[in-house]
Amino acid sequence: MNMRIVIPVLLLAFNTLIWVAPARADDETCASCDHLVQASGQFEHYKSADDMQIQGATPNEAAAFREEVNGDHFTITISRLPAGKLTVTIGEAETFFQHPGERVFDVTCDGTTLAKNFDIVAAAGSPNKVCTITAQVNHAPETNHGPLTLTFSAVKNRAKFNTLEIRDASGNSLVSMNAADLADPLTAAANKPPVVNSPAIWKNPSKPMDDRIHDLMSRMSLAEKVGQIRNTAPGIPRLGVPAYDYWSEALHGVGFAGVATVFPQAIGNAATWDTPLLKSVGDVISTEARAKFNDYANHHNGDSKRFYCLTFWSPNVNIFRDPRWGRGQETYGEDPFLTGSFAVAFIDGLQGNDPKYMKAMGCAKHYAVHSGPEPLRHEFNATPPERDIYETYLPQFEMAVRQGHVGGVMGAYSALDGVPCCANYFLLTDILRKQWGFDGYIVSDCDAVHDIFSGHHFADSLPAASSAAVKAGCDICCGGSYNSLLKAVQEKLITEPEVDGALYYALKTRFRLGLFDPPQDVPWSNVGIDQNDTPDHEALALKAAEESMVLLKNNGLLPLNRHRIKRIAVIGENADSVPVLVGNYNGTPARPVTILEGIKAVAGPDIRVTYSRGGPLALAKDNSNTPTPETTAQAVADAKAADVVIYVGGINAQLEGEESRKANAYIGFYGGDRTQIELPSVQVQLLRALHATGKPIVFVNCSGSAMAMPWEDRHLPAILQAWYPGEQGGRAVGEVLFGAVNPAGRLPVTFYRSTADLPDFEDYSMANRTYRYFKGNPLYAFGHGLSYTRFIYRNGALDQPRLTAGDTLKVSFDLRNSGARDGDEVAQVYFRHVKSAVPQPNMALCGFTRIHIAKGDTARITMDIPVERFRYWDTAAKQYVVEPGKYQLLIGGSSDKIRLRVPFEVAAAGAAKAVGQTHLASR
Repeated sequence: MNMRIVIPVLLLAFNTLIWVAPARADDETCASCDHLVQASGQFEHYKSADDMQIQGATPNEAAAFREEVNGDHFTITISRLPAGKLTVTIGEAETFFQHPGERVFDVTCDGTTLAKNFDIVAAAGSPNKVCTITAQVNHAPETNHGPLTLTFSAVKNRAKFNTLEIRDASGNSLVSMNAADLADPLTAAANKPPVVNSPAIWKNPSKPMDDRIHDLMSRMSLAEKVGQIRNTAPGIPRLGVPAYDYWSEALHGVGFAGVATVFPQAIGNAATWDTPLLKSVGDVISTEARAKFNDYANHHNGDSKRFYCLTFWSPNVNIFRDPRWGRGQETYGEDPFLTGSFAVAFIDGLQGNDPKYMKAMGCAKHYAVHSGPEPLRHEFNATPPERDIYETYLPQFEMAVRQGHVGGVMGAYSALDGVPCCANYFLLTDILRKQWGFDGYIVSDCDAVHDIFSGHHFADSLPAASSAAVKAGCDICCGGSYNSLLKAVQEKLITEPEVDGALYYALKTRFRLGLFDPPQDVPWSNVGIDQNDTPDHEALALKAAEESMVLLKNNGLLPLNRHRIKRIAVIGENADSVPVLVGNYNGTPARPVTILEGIKAVAGPDIRVTYSRGGPLALAKDNSNTPTPETTAQAVADAKAADVVIYVGGINAQLEGEESRKANAYIGFYGGDRTQIELPSVQVQLLRALHATGKPIVFVNCSGSAMAMPWEDRHLPAILQAWYPGEQGGRAVGEVLFGAVNPAGRLPVTFYRSTADLPDFEDYSMANRTYRYFKGNPLYAFGHGLSYTRFIYRNGALDQPRLTAGDTLKVSFDLRNSGARDGDEVAQVYFRHVKSAVPQPNMALCGFTRIHIAKGDTARITMDIPVERFRYWDTAAKQYVVEPGKYQLLIGGSSDKIRLRVPFEVAAAGAAKAVGQTHLASR
């Protein structure tokens, strides 16, 4: 006789013993309808987006495969089953990983192996497709051997299941359940709504926001409160609160939400050295975000879902301290001041300037002291020197908070001095809230709260880990770990008022976006989907791509003279690739222009353009993709037949990126990071063969990180750094190569000569890292970038030569375009203390501007530079100070091309702290 166990769903994740209620009265009944199903161990629920398509499941069945129980090691115990032969069927669909080998686990039943090294993607043939683990077991009488027990154990990542069914020898279904059916019986009291007799004011926009927040909180049960501090906050129909997911991405365009304008990857945006441009980019992103949010919410009764919301987990302001880090492409480079300046500009554009409502909300991540290695991020403990924390790893976050007024901050996976960042009171409360005055929400990186327990072993249980995170100041958990807070309250690990403290900031976020107010009151409620991916937005993507191009070397080959060229050979895998344009954390471009297409378009019909792949970007460790002699011969033949060769190589975001095993198969890559920063040898060999033809070669390098290419620098006449340039990147490359655009991008990172130049990747000391501390000779310096014209710096002067720590220095100089073309120049101002009493950087950026100057014209540049920017961290006084003494301003077009040196002095009487006292007892 068939029977379905029906369980009231109270939670989406937990870590405790689970009881399953008996069948409802309207279900079929039988003698065995009082089975007990228990789950134990460390596990969570994970729910995919409601519109995710599941192959092999009917529409009614699909919902069961969008929710899973997953964990490192957990058991499902089912009692009161009859003895005899039983058939166990476990339903699986992989909705998180995309490739075989990314999730592998074992399943046993009463000690008998049902599945060994089970790989869902491999078994199903693709992600998002149903497969099953089916086996027959001989179940002994429970009086002798106890209940039937299924054990799930992770081999790689977490074990999981979506559905479970058990049939007897006759084929009758004894148990049929889904992951969503599990619930904690101890939550009954937590689900009881409070009785509130006062009138509801939380929907009244005329009332003070603080009063509205507390009014809404007072009407929620404890379980509802806990639900609202997950990234997937469910709707509360009885209160009229719509569902909301805090997880949206906008690193360089609205990500993972269908068609959107795709700008250059963040590192490419930083190469523009154009903060007004990035503010415009942020503004466009927020317009498209409102368009997508409004469209979805209007069709779903006000509810929203992941990636279609207004809380964007961008920008990434971590310092790109080491070019091996795969996620460095997401950052604005290696300098704290440059990074902070871009963060403020992006946040300003994204959040808008309305005095009451934010257009969208930014989130500075990953706070703090976080930059790889990727494979170790869930357990890594950074232990940098104290000064490096304050002078390198924190300043850009401080700028995002104090100047950018960012709405959110994301805690990092890693730990600082033994304390996980998402449970670090010193970082989240002492510094962020008390010293910097941050008043927005703090969210964990995804599953970082679970790492507090499982990776760092800082807490001895998931409820303890969740309690530690909330008490430290982490308001919202990405993932299901905070559902264990109900158990934590029951165990007196945390109190409900402490949960309220986190809930306050979560709800404040939605109030600041106007999500609880009448649409007519919110300026952007009428932004329609027609304002997504417009021609104007595409034009801005092209402008950003044009400005991001960095001309690393040019012996006169560029710009190409179309009157002398009849045939161009374009060679290289990246030339005809759309993925290389978009990097990671990207949307879907509607009309992408590959580099090959851009070259053809700009070259025009009178120049013949041929294309050959030439070989892979990197060799597989098993040599399975070694280029054939025929492939290389075709590329060489094309080169010989051409007047000029354009080789488009480098790497892509499938080789470098966030934690990943996909690239492990390739030489020089591991876990998302690079193990070697040299151009992969397979490309060097091809370039040598092309060089041997005697034809001039332009090397277009695509990468999100610095590439060591000393042979190419010595032997090739022209090298262009194109990054991952966004949807219009191919057009921009073509324009620069032919001179329609005069390049003026500048490097936001140092290009080293060799991996041997780098310290140990796991060493977070800044010694011998970045242009500020590197003692060697870089291949291309920070701030480097060539032009098709020339600029002359003259007449540097200060408004006063002697200042105090509280003053603002005003520096002026003449900048003349002495060349034959109009062009942009990026004027860079650095400082150094002439004779400091403590070690100081070689130099440090303190001002910059990008300016367009017509040929023959001169511009008078003036910059205001607060003396506070010359501060350093005094480890004895535990505060920032500006040291008195003699300084120099170093002015030029690159950190290694200083054209003016302007002396000044900071008076001893004016030496003062730049921010309040900071106590390090928590470190």
